[in-house]
Amino acid sequence: MATPAKTLSALLQRTSIDDHEEILKACNASLKHSKGDLELQQVKFVALLKLDRYDDALRVLEEGGDRLKQRVPTERAYALYKVGDFEEAKNIAKHISGERGARHVEAQASYRSEDFANAAALYKTLAGSQAAIENEENDLRINCGATDAQLEWTRRGDLVQKKKPAREDLEAFETAYNAACGSIARGELAQGEVLLKRARDLCNALDDLTDQEKISELLPISAQQLYVVGKLGKIEEAEKLASGIALEEILDPSTRRIAQNNMLALSSSTSNPYLSHRLFHSTKKLPKTDNLFRLQAERMEQNGLALDLLALKSNGVMKATGNILSNSTPTLSPHINNMSVLNAAAHAQSQLAKLGLKKILPLLEKRPKDIGLIMTIIQLYVLTNNHGSAITVLDSLLKHLSESQTPSDQDILYAPGLVALQVSLYTSQGRKSQIKTTLAKAASYWRHKSKPPTALLQAAGLSLLDSSDPEHQSIARDIFSTLHTQDPSSKSATAGYVASHALTSPETVSPEADTLTPVARLIAGIDVAALEEAGVPSLPSTSATATRKRALDDKPKPAKKRVRKSRLPKDYDSSKTPDPERWLPLKDRSTYRPKGRKGRQKAAEKTQGGVSGEKVAEAKAGGGEGVIKAAEKKPGGGQAKGKRKGKR
Repeated sequence: MATPAKTLSALLQRTSIDDHEEILKACNASLKHSKGDLELQQVKFVALLKLDRYDDALRVLEEGGDRLKQRVPTERAYALYKVGDFEEAKNIAKHISGERGARHVEAQASYRSEDFANAAALYKTLAGSQAAIENEENDLRINCGATDAQLEWTRRGDLVQKKKPAREDLEAFETAYNAACGSIARGELAQGEVLLKRARDLCNALDDLTDQEKISELLPISAQQLYVVGKLGKIEEAEKLASGIALEEILDPSTRRIAQNNMLALSSSTSNPYLSHRLFHSTKKLPKTDNLFRLQAERMEQNGLALDLLALKSNGVMKATGNILSNSTPTLSPHINNMSVLNAAAHAQSQLAKLGLKKILPLLEKRPKDIGLIMTIIQLYVLTNNHGSAITVLDSLLKHLSESQTPSDQDILYAPGLVALQVSLYTSQGRKSQIKTTLAKAASYWRHKSKPPTALLQAAGLSLLDSSDPEHQSIARDIFSTLHTQDPSSKSATAGYVASHALTSPETVSPEADTLTPVARLIAGIDVAALEEAGVPSLPSTSATATRKRALDDKPKPAKKRVRKSRLPKDYDSSKTPDPERWLPLKDRSTYRPKGRKGRQKAAEKTQGGVSGEKVAEAKAGGGEGVIKAAEKKPGGGQAKGKRKGKR
């Protein structure tokens, strides 16, 4: 009998390199005689990979045991990646050293498992070394752009070095599309729209793609364009784009789901909410290998619950969101807080103002640290112009957070969004001292952190510079010193650094002051004489702002004449003489005729000058028409004998 190596060599000689079906058939035939042959099992495994039969390939590995798995670690990681087991694929590829293909598999598995920071680092390492195969450099550029866009979406933009697209990014439609996604994630919608149009034009200009392939590449671009123009408020253009999107032609299930969502969001204001609800929930479950990213899945879940509210399914929304919020702690997670807002909307039956507050406020007793719920209540109070109650609710939350010993609660307490909300509410009430105190506390907390929010520190520094409190001025100097040290090229940080030290130690900041733009250059285009001639607006005096009463007008306004409404009846005719008895009650008029015999008899008795009923009776008695005798009453007061009251 021939050895396994000779059998394998003869097998490969009889087949072509692309004929993987024939290789698989020959392997199966040979394995019937030698089931434990590792060489044949490895060839069968590779043939199944070439045929995209990844589940069957993994079954062959399981049958071959650890010895076969050790022979093909990279291929095994790739097969796991293709069946959707991204974490296992990443862990296996991570322990393979010295192989470029393993780094590609690890980077792709990290990307799909949403470990975007690791994927970006791997792609950067691969791009820095020499490419091993043709077109690898272009593929790396595309993958780096996609990873950077995902980092921007997940609020890790500090890891992205390239914020603006380079020239090479505008040469291929894939790189232009990824650059557009990065711009959209940063909120640069106008630039994203331009880049998406560039990607569409580049795709249409390709000659090496068939018409069907172009359609499959253009549809995802159109779906993204639909989102951008909708956000920009270009409704007519968005409707035109939506009419050109054929959902059944999109091959990717996840892309088809996103395109349908964008189309329903565009038409939700005019369409039937029940029809939109049915269409949204009629899509099939996505396969494991093409699942949405977490950020996309969360948005889909929120959109589905919003459609439930429009379809009057409030109980279902309360149940779905209640399960998520039951064990939740204070968090800055947008998804959890959005779920809390939807839960509040379901309890309020989508009512606003006082009606909504009446149904939502009892929830605050159960969830006093629920950020989303409190933001909803504050928004409703602001809508009713009740800023005082809004501040009371916010202060209650801040008190609970300040008393907590959990470090994460302290981060929430001084979160830039909450601090900005405090400042905004205090500004509406004119509480300047509380604004400075709030900013000073937040700045003191974040200055000692490794990654402080720069915008918050700058706002705090500018506010504290105007304070007369020496402690506040000292904090402002420390803030701008830290910002200037972190980024010496920042003009705003340098200007704040100079302004904060100008009074205490001007000699230390004189070099930095020389780098700033001179005042003469800043006001070179301003005509001071013209401004003075035009008049400088003066601020209102303190006495005028102290009272909220309206000032008395110099000239009294003429009194408005009151025009009385006509009291004439609708059928009034001036040619006819009005009824002189029209002011009398109906029963007192001469034309009044009561109905029935008793009514006429009563009317006759009440007539002035008429004969009374007693006189009529006397006349009848004296006239011989018979004597009317009153019934005699027998003593005893009982009823007549023999006459008993019967039942009716």
